Amino acid sequence: MTALVGRTRARAVETLSLDSTGTRNALSAALVGELAAALADCGADPGVRAVVLTHTGTTFCAGADLRDPPDPDALVALLRQLVALPRPVVARVTGHVRAGGLGLLAACDIAAASATATFAFTEVRIGVAPAVISLPVLPRADPRALARYYLTGERFDPAEAVRLGLLTVTADDVDDALAPVLDGLRRSAPEALAETKQLLTARVLETFDRDAAQLTALSARLFSSAPAREGMTAFLERREAAWVV
Repeated sequence: MTALVGRTRARAVETLSLDSTGTRNALSAALVGELAAALADCGADPGVRAVVLTHTGTTFCAGADLRDPPDPDALVALLRQLVALPRPVVARVTGHVRAGGLGLLAACDIAAASATATFAFTEVRIGVAPAVISLPVLPRADPRALARYYLTGERFDPAEAVRLGLLTVTADDVDDALAPVLDGLRRSAPEALAETKQLLTARVLETFDRDAAQLTALSARLFSSAPAREGMTAFLERREAAWVV
């Protein structure tokens, strides 16, 4: 079976690349499982100083795979794993990020995107809500500014993503922007990096511990609802949903 997550290493930085271009790197059960396994390997390997999470193709992640969606508990576990991994995780984005992909982005410690990237919380347009991904998104983003995009599903650009708190930096050349970041991580003591990451992620992990069960149940309920069935069918058939006026 073809791997859905590519893996390379250079100077103690492990790069994990979402590689399911046929589905625009949508979060299928298989992709979530492979990414979780790769992250577990990185967390257990003392030779890994940091992890870069990137993608092949023009889309970083299109959100949940509507034909093969992951179990909500598995998605929660993946997002928590990114937040709690004892290695800094850096997102490198050169394409589009939608719905669940923004959960991945928010779960990373540092996130950089090229100027051509676009972002959208599209859940409301298919009849669901950004429930599970709120676990890392809401503690790290400005909730007042975020409300517009949660409620409308509008696209926004990298500069707006920086303003919201979802991105660290945007640049024409994302690799140039990340070069000093990766150099700094390589110069940092591994134990100090792990302890510093714990300081930074403590409140995010508290949100997981407090709200994960409730938001997982909400996600499951909404995805099994009649509006979601109509919204997902309309999306797959490339037509407007019945509620559009």
